[in-house]
Amino acid sequence: MSLKLYYAPGACSFVPHSALELAGASFEPALIKLHKAEQRAPEYLAINPRGQVPVLVDGDEVITQIPAIVLYLDGKFPDAGLLPASGVARSRALQTLAWMNNTVHPTFTHVFMPQKFTADEAAQKAVKAHAVETYRGLLTEIEALAQKASPWLSGDKPGALDAYALTLLRWGGFAGIDPNSLPATWALVQRFAALPAVARAIERERLELNVYKG
Repeated sequence: MSLKLYYAPGACSFVPHSALELAGASFEPALIKLHKAEQRAPEYLAINPRGQVPVLVDGDEVITQIPAIVLYLDGKFPDAGLLPASGVARSRALQTLAWMNNTVHPTFTHVFMPQKFTADEAAQKAVKAHAVETYRGLLTEIEALAQKASPWLSGDKPGALDAYALTLLRWGGFAGIDPNSLPATWALVQRFAALPAVARAIERERLELNVYKG
């Protein structure tokens, strides 16, 4: 077995985690406990000096960052349909994947870890409050995409976009956003989570799909 995925439960690493399962790949899952700062351990920093998950190792190759890992897995397992194969559909899917990764995801970081952006406690509260409303608007954009899903976000096969949508909607619960307020996305996410391959990743990560507490 040459493939190894370093992941953290509930983190964005769920995207390649579920992608590997959807592809039917043989891989070794390597759990990194972020709450115990294992991502900053010397042995992990030797693999990824940035101290982030996910990391995909394929033999001697080490690949980081969600878009790069997704593209790598799509090339390695083309029949899985993690992304559309070609044409405008592929470009649109990559456009959405990049936006999820470089806009929606960092906005949630401002919600979940405002201390990364200021040491002032009052400012942290302001950063978080502003980010929650921004994040709500971004999830509304995903809702519009989900309303047009046919039947999945990138076409006839479940793939990376659906996995990222699940992750981002789930995070919304931590921001006080009820997934039921985004019915098309919530329905899509539940269908995706029910797929046997995805269910394996969810079980391994011990994820609760709806973390909204009201």
